[in-house]
Amino acid sequence: MKSIGFSLFAVASLVACGVTSAAAPTPVAQHAAQPPSGTTITIYSSADPAAFNPQQWVFNQRIGYNYENPSQIPGFGVVKEVREMNLKAGLNHLDFTNVAALIDPTSVSFQDLTVPHTSVWNQRFKFDLVNSQKILSKYLGHTITLFAQAGLRGVKQIRGKLLHAGNSLVVQTDHGLRILTAANLQQIHLGKLPRGLMTMPTLEWLVDAPTGGKQKILTSYQTKGLTWIADYNLVLNSTNTAAGLSAWVTILNLSGKTYRHAHLKLIAGNVHRVQQPQPLLMMARAGAAQLQNAVPAFKEKAFFEYHMYTLPRRTTIHQNSTQQIALFPTKPHIAVQKEFIYSGQNNPWWGYYGGPNLLRNNGIESTGEVGVYVRFNNSRKNSLGIPFPKGKMRVYQEDPADGTLEFLGEDLIHNTPADEPVMVKVGKAFDIVGKRVQTNFKLNNAGKTLQETFQITLDNHGKTAVHILVQQYLWRWNNWKIVKNSDKFKKLNSREIEFPIDVPGHNGKKVITYTVRYNWR
Repeated sequence: MKSIGFSLFAVASLVACGVTSAAAPTPVAQHAAQPPSGTTITIYSSADPAAFNPQQWVFNQRIGYNYENPSQIPGFGVVKEVREMNLKAGLNHLDFTNVAALIDPTSVSFQDLTVPHTSVWNQRFKFDLVNSQKILSKYLGHTITLFAQAGLRGVKQIRGKLLHAGNSLVVQTDHGLRILTAANLQQIHLGKLPRGLMTMPTLEWLVDAPTGGKQKILTSYQTKGLTWIADYNLVLNSTNTAAGLSAWVTILNLSGKTYRHAHLKLIAGNVHRVQQPQPLLMMARAGAAQLQNAVPAFKEKAFFEYHMYTLPRRTTIHQNSTQQIALFPTKPHIAVQKEFIYSGQNNPWWGYYGGPNLLRNNGIESTGEVGVYVRFNNSRKNSLGIPFPKGKMRVYQEDPADGTLEFLGEDLIHNTPADEPVMVKVGKAFDIVGKRVQTNFKLNNAGKTLQETFQITLDNHGKTAVHILVQQYLWRWNNWKIVKNSDKFKKLNSREIEFPIDVPGHNGKKVITYTVRYNWR
């Protein structure tokens, strides 16, 4: 006898579906190497590291919260499997089981590696899977046994013919009709599993084989419900001049299948796909840098216009789980520098709206916050030169009092090629205060010019001198000129200038001024 819990009634019933088509031609790589045995999975990601939390998806699935559909996870996977199958000469009906529940049936390819002329005539994707509602529907009109709650601790047995199975059960017993709800039921005893129900998604093929025998079949398909994101840990030394860098990837699998002992590849880059309309428990970071060197990390290479990261060992990617793997070996000593940046402008990127902004009080807001950043070069000379996938970078520093790592801040980095700088915003300076004041404003409508002057004051209440980059955004119009300035500046782009300023410690102060003239003739 089989026993199922009534709580399974909450599982939604899947509608039987078949996809029937002639198999698409299998792409053949030129000078292809020998395909790997077993399973190979390549995972693509479009996840936004700022908003995407893979562990929250897993938690929602485990508690049965179905508002977020796993098919909407920002990413997908390409699964390639080599299996041995016994075929007879002529037509064969093959069931290819244990595929991902979120498979795209139109993406399936089939290749017989033993007899290349074997072909697929027809394909059907079957996912009419077992659940409590389907099983009970097969027992309508049959006698079943139920165990219902009787009082606080007692359980009574009810035996009768099942007349209806839905949110409640209607049973014809010897003593009349009984209607039982989920709150009252403990167990339901049935016979063996009825025919026609499936326990896992299945591809059914009609295959024409020129010869019979045991043959190796290579299949490939795309599936939703898979993605990955990168996380980085930067541990600063006590002088903020060097750091250790480690990196992890977190893989999320809600595709409906566990990939055992699989070859794993990750693709970093913006892969274009045609989209159809759509209706972490973080691991302990302290000591991660010391542990990472003990395991083999991903091997990176350029692949088309993207970057591919291949794990040199096999791994198992479990369904309904996240998994962390070292992205690259820890870099124990890279040169870094701490930088302070101040602008005093809350929203520097206003548009021109077809003409200059002539309002006196626009853009004069002053903020006292001085941002603290860590910068380093992603170059071989700096022990790096590694393409960084986009992700979240966390910054730590050791407390010499007890030797533990303390969290300083975190920021997002974009896909960063080798030999490009990396800039991480850690937080805001506590002892440095800035102030930006508009001291002069002159508008000449007849001459189509506008001139304004700003005074920027920086106070350093810390013990040591600091170097601050004062960045100013000249947003009123695209034709501008600095006509007067107290300190040297550098033009960063068509709308931005930067003053490199040194401010002494122990309540040191620095005042800079500049005048900008806009012209729209």
